[in-house]
Amino acid sequence: MGELTHINRRGEAAMVDVADKAETRRTAVAEARLRMQPDTLAQLLEGGVAKGDALAVARVAGIQAAKRCAELIPLCHPLPLNLVSVDFAPAAQDALTVTAECRVRGRTGVEMEAMTAASIAALALYDMCKGIDRSMAVEEVRLLRKEGGRSGLWQRGEGRER
Repeated sequence: MGELTHINRRGEAAMVDVADKAETRRTAVAEARLRMQPDTLAQLLEGGVAKGDALAVARVAGIQAAKRCAELIPLCHPLPLNLVSVDFAPAAQDALTVTAECRVRGRTGVEMEAMTAASIAALALYDMCKGIDRSMAVEEVRLLRKEGGRSGLWQRGEGRER
């Protein structure tokens, strides 16, 4: 297991200095799962939510969240994102998977931006659908893949989880 990078020599929280790191293309993909009643999922996928196009609203919310990640997570670097995409797919009869991908050419990775995008998109869906299903739950926010930088490619399920 690696060492914590956001702690200085005195044990205090600190932003990582990335000035001497090489700029590389960096990509991260994350997902969140939103569990709900099967009828809620059917209404959501059919566009039948009373508040409007919930998937479109959630997609925009996820993109906006990735762009504002450094404002939400104190030690994240502000990044000039080149791409943020948010997609949705049924995961079961009672769950929807929200997948977010972020790309940047920079000195630090975009894992936090991708996980923030997936999380906020799932929360936006909860907000859009809470009138019909308050039992929804956001579950399993996790990084699926990251690439770029010194550590190269990391992919969930390849036995390299740390």
